[in-house]
Amino acid sequence: MGAAFARQGRACDALGSPFMARLMPLLWRNIAAGGGPVAARILTWQGDPTAMGDAVPLRLAGALHALILTRTDAGLMAAYPPHVVSDGALELALATALRTHSAQILTWLDSAPQTNEVRRSAALLAGAAWVQRKAGLPLVLSELGASAGLNLHFDAYYLANGVGSPDSAVTLTPDWDGPVPPAGPITVADRAGVDLNPLDPSNPDQALRLLAYLWPDQPHRAALTRAAITLARTRPDQGDAAAWLEARLATPRPGAVHMVYHTVAWQYFPPKTACRCHAALEAAGTRATTDAPLAHLAMEADGGDDGAALRVRFWPSGRETLLARVDFHGRWIRWLAE
Repeated sequence: MGAAFARQGRACDALGSPFMARLMPLLWRNIAAGGGPVAARILTWQGDPTAMGDAVPLRLAGALHALILTRTDAGLMAAYPPHVVSDGALELALATALRTHSAQILTWLDSAPQTNEVRRSAALLAGAAWVQRKAGLPLVLSELGASAGLNLHFDAYYLANGVGSPDSAVTLTPDWDGPVPPAGPITVADRAGVDLNPLDPSNPDQALRLLAYLWPDQPHRAALTRAAITLARTRPDQGDAAAWLEARLATPRPGAVHMVYHTVAWQYFPPKTACRCHAALEAAGTRATTDAPLAHLAMEADGGDDGAALRVRFWPSGRETLLARVDFHGRWIRWLAE
């Protein structure tokens, strides 16, 4: 378990959060010392505690951040950003919060972290612009692992190089390297998404979950998320991605390109679900035509040490193209495709 906290701290540091990098070892020191129901729960955890599994360190960090966002723990608020305190003061505030609010924290430990990283929509805007240009048709969107549906509305955002809606409340400014996709709006004819536990961002409790899993020293992420919540209109469906996708792909979409997409979600699908999704896409690809093409846009880890791969497979040809390398939080994009 200690290795999971250490690994998460390094990952947070690489993703631009020095506070979270500092927080993780202090949290683990509190947990390893034992005592109290939160420590007992974590020390006896069954399953993979890392970010590739149950993400236990992020569950705990989200629970503590929620105490700050709801102004429940004054001591913790005084020790978290924007305040700067010693490690000793922060560790004491953590220990007090773990003991005082154990019941609330245990409830948060029951659920996996859920965020919509809005900055990933920069990759979606660029990828959708590429797909739209190739097809010459409006888009039908189907998002797998849509969470609260914030990235289901990526066409309502604006990528600063000219793609999307220029008057949007959400402007995305990743560091960009390489050719620029065609500027202009994205035309969407229909959209839907699915998640095992979809969140309704208009519900204050569920909006709190989205915000609590953002990192306390990155207020710009919270500002983007709050702005995106004001634009979210379509609520994702609840269900298994495979069954949902099979049904969604069964409906013909003449005059539009059906773009199935996901961002850092596929790795969390059970093997059976991933296999069924792949089979559904392959089967739908055999039915695709130039008047009703199919695109599968995926921003996922591929083992590279420079972010995620943004790939698209386009039917009826079935050809796959590596569009870009993308920072996992959308901070930078290295565009590779023409």
